[in-house]
Amino acid sequence: MQQQPILAAVDLGSNSFRLQVARVENDQLYMLDSLREPVRLAAGLTEDKQLDKAAQQRALACLQRFGERLRDLPHEAVRAVGTNSFRVARNAGEFLQQAEAELGFPIEVISGHEEARLIYLGVAHGLPQSDGTRLVMDIGGGSTEFIIGHSLDPIKLESLYMGCVSYSLRYFPDGKINKTNLKQAEFAARNELQTIVTEFSRGHWAVALGSSGSARVLCDILEQNGYSSGGITREALEQLRAYMLSAGDVRNLTLQGLKPDRIPVLPGGFAIMYAAFCELGIEQMQPALGALREGVLYDLLGRFHHHDMRDATAKQFMRRYHVDMRQAERVAQLANVLARQFLDGQTHEEALRLLGWAADMHEIGISVAHNGYHKHTAYILANADMPGFSKKEQGRLSLLTLAHRGKLDKVRSLVSMEEDIALIMALRLAALFYRNRSDVTLPPMQGRFSGTKFHLMLAPGWLAQNPLTDTALQEEAKQWKELGVNLQIVEG
Repeated sequence: MQQQPILAAVDLGSNSFRLQVARVENDQLYMLDSLREPVRLAAGLTEDKQLDKAAQQRALACLQRFGERLRDLPHEAVRAVGTNSFRVARNAGEFLQQAEAELGFPIEVISGHEEARLIYLGVAHGLPQSDGTRLVMDIGGGSTEFIIGHSLDPIKLESLYMGCVSYSLRYFPDGKINKTNLKQAEFAARNELQTIVTEFSRGHWAVALGSSGSARVLCDILEQNGYSSGGITREALEQLRAYMLSAGDVRNLTLQGLKPDRIPVLPGGFAIMYAAFCELGIEQMQPALGALREGVLYDLLGRFHHHDMRDATAKQFMRRYHVDMRQAERVAQLANVLARQFLDGQTHEEALRLLGWAADMHEIGISVAHNGYHKHTAYILANADMPGFSKKEQGRLSLLTLAHRGKLDKVRSLVSMEEDIALIMALRLAALFYRNRSDVTLPPMQGRFSGTKFHLMLAPGWLAQNPLTDTALQEEAKQWKELGVNLQIVEG
């Protein structure tokens, strides 16, 4: 992947959409431009988890404006990520197609753990090197992430389904603030926190940091109104709590540092922060400069320098599931050669990288059970927390590994792109040719692909000398024919 002088990150949060553009200089990032719009996507989630039309229109209008700013950048220089609202919305798939069309770039829906990892990466790069462990808390619109890390390395990651938009809508729908609904919101958050108290309470970290909007706004309010002389403290939160109850309504809040667009979501964000201080034993928290979008930029920069987290994750999975490394390497190398031939030299580098990871991990399911191991592999890759991978990438990995052996009927309705057909064929043939799991000498191969027809040429006489493989290839051709794809094996 060629280094790009300008990189951009798009953070599609449940409260705000943000765009960050940075210049790369000597392996460092210098922030050039940033845009933020309070889209409030989470506010458009209906009871049955559908994004309503109004929220969609707000989002699409924002993405159109972001797309204009990014128009001249190459695709590999931009990474857009969708967070909690995209994860939970049942109509997210349909909406994503429209969103990508307006933005002009692919949008990755990332898991809560991946969001937490990227948040920590963004925060850590904005801090001086330190020997101590840190707790980072990020209150988003629909979820809140907690990370304990050391230096640039996250150690523990969690994402809880509570956010400033969702809590404000649920417990303060009319803007009224009273003892009853404030306690309900706080107890709901404290109940959510019970699942992580043991590992994230004070004693596991030295300093606490708050990233993103809610933490920064609360810090500004506490400092500018004289509640705190520095950062967020338990005592200062108590004073703000008393003031909010005396005001009784968000429309009555007259606080320095409180921007108009943050007023509707302040009660929900406050309740979550106050609950975290109570349950995790936090006494003081400082605001962090970095957040998700900076983490996305640094992660993208790492990919250009061959420090791709996805490579590390694939290797970790191979070790965890005791993969036969030599067999994985054989299959990966041959699959790559065949895929390049089938794709006819076109630029499909990301697809080829995905194929490589699929080949590396295609046998991880054997550690569960050998019978039908490809189904176990596919399930793990679709559902596991895989740092660096988006949910869409995990879905494609799952598809490739599910389809790499056995009947093709199981993926008939899942395969639509010609690119995926070529990748599946390459992986199936590679696994077939190395079925005996040894370093056999294979004949030179020349492959072509034209949408529904594959042509694979082998050296003369090789099939006669390898009748078992010949039979397997004939069966393979039958499998593809049922899918409407012609596989022709010839010698010449």
